[in-house]
Amino acid sequence: MRARLPQECVALTAHDFATLINHTTHRVPTYQRWLDTTDLRWVYASHRRQLQYLQWKVPARRWVLKSPGHLWALDALAAIYPDARIVQTHRDPLKVVASLTSLVTVLRSLASDTIDPYEISRDWTERLAMGLERAMDVRARGTFASSHVFDVHFAELMADPIAMIRRMYEHFDMTLSPLAEERMRTFLAGNAADKHGTHRYTLGAAGLDVETERRRYARYQQHFGIASESMR
Repeated sequence: MRARLPQECVALTAHDFATLINHTTHRVPTYQRWLDTTDLRWVYASHRRQLQYLQWKVPARRWVLKSPGHLWALDALAAIYPDARIVQTHRDPLKVVASLTSLVTVLRSLASDTIDPYEISRDWTERLAMGLERAMDVRARGTFASSHVFDVHFAELMADPIAMIRRMYEHFDMTLSPLAEERMRTFLAGNAADKHGTHRYTLGAAGLDVETERRRYARYQQHFGIASESMR
C-alpha cells in the first residue's frame, strides 16, 4: 500500500463502520454477525456519495472498483448502482480459504498475541460459502442482466491476462485501446507475481478437511465449472 497506488473501495465502507475490514483485522464475531444480517443499501449509498465527492472537479466516465466485500452484498450494490458492470473472479474455493486463513492470521497478529488459525479457518470458510451462495442467488434472480456480468476463472487469467482482458472488454462492448494494452503489458512485465516474495499456504495449515470442504462448495464449483486444484 502506498499513497499513490490504487486501494480497494472497501476502505470507503469503513467510514460508516459497516465494513469487511473490522472482522478481517480483529476478532469481532458479534459485529460480523450484525454485518452479515444488515441491509447494506445505506452503506452503498454512502459509498456512492464518497465517489461523487472524489470526482467533483475531475468528472470521469467510469469508476473501476474492486473489493471482495461486494460478494456478500450484490443485492445492495445493485440497488444503488443499477448500471454497474460486475466482474466476478473464480478459483477453487479451498485454495481461497487456505489463502484467507493465512492472510487473516497475519493481519490479526498485528493487534493481538492470541490468534487461533483453526478458528479463523472455520469462521471464514462458513462466511465464504455464504457469500458465494448469496451471489449465486442474486444472479439467479436476474438482478443483473447477463450482459452486465463477466466471470473470470483464475487459471485462464493467469495463463494469458491480456487475452482475458480483451474478452472482458468485448463482453461489455468496450474498446481496449492499443495504448491501454501497452500500459497493461508494461505493468505486468514489471510486477511479477513473486516480485515481493511468495505467499505460501495450505489447507492442512488451516486445519480443514478436504472432503468436508468439497461438499460445502459443491454447488458453487458445479455451477461455475470450477476445477479442483491440488491441495498440496
